Amino acid sequence: MTAMMAILFYILLRGASKLRLSLLIGQPSPLKGEYGFLPGLVNTLYIVVLTLLAAVPVGIGAAVYLNEYVGRSGRPSRLVRLINLMVEALAGIPSIVYGLFGAVFFGEALRLGYSILTGSLTLSLMALPIIIRASQESLAAVPQCLREGALGCGASQWQMIWSVVLPCAKRGLLSSVLLAVGRIMGESAALLFTAGAAVNLPKNWLTHPLASGASLTVQMYLGVSSGKYIDEAFAAALALAAVLLGIYLLAGILGREDK
Repeated sequence: MTAMMAILFYILLRGASKLRLSLLIGQPSPLKGEYGFLPGLVNTLYIVVLTLLAAVPVGIGAAVYLNEYVGRSGRPSRLVRLINLMVEALAGIPSIVYGLFGAVFFGEALRLGYSILTGSLTLSLMALPIIIRASQESLAAVPQCLREGALGCGASQWQMIWSVVLPCAKRGLLSSVLLAVGRIMGESAALLFTAGAAVNLPKNWLTHPLASGASLTVQMYLGVSSGKYIDEAFAAALALAAVLLGIYLLAGILGREDK
């Protein structure tokens, strides 16, 4: 906790004087000697949306299957233990390994190259353990009597899950999605290997996911590594830290209210 506060204080000290709206919504202009993070913000929005589209259905679906269909069947399952072990293993893999895998599999094998789509598919693998584990805990918190009451009224198991369990667990499920969003927005290492480092605004909004694009965190890294925009990068880091703090606080509140 002390180390985190020290890091936040240092970011505040370095970036507060440079933080302004024009920095966040401006574009880089080497000729004018100006720097802006709008391309990184736009690319980050693309990455967050595409990653959630890929990870949320699979993650919540896996949690429903593990908790409702297999976990309450009353019979031990090696498959469930294996899946839970794999989920825990995925959560512990360093992001740089995800980046290398994404570059080889999505970028080379699937011929997506350095693109926002490649980065999003890679981050969806990183977000899956977060969504699955948090969703499982939320589903497990739903009282068993509600399930039995729905089944006693003649509902099928899927009808019971859809009309009773998921609505009761919606705050916890939303909390799991918010935790995944925080993880996605703060990632940079994996994106360097997959999404690339192009700092450009979209020329075509529909085909932009197929092009290379630096996220906000990658653009911050580029600004620092250039040696010219260090304070501007700290200002962007301060804004990002504030957003992530808000996301995690909201996720924590929703998670507590769901229990």
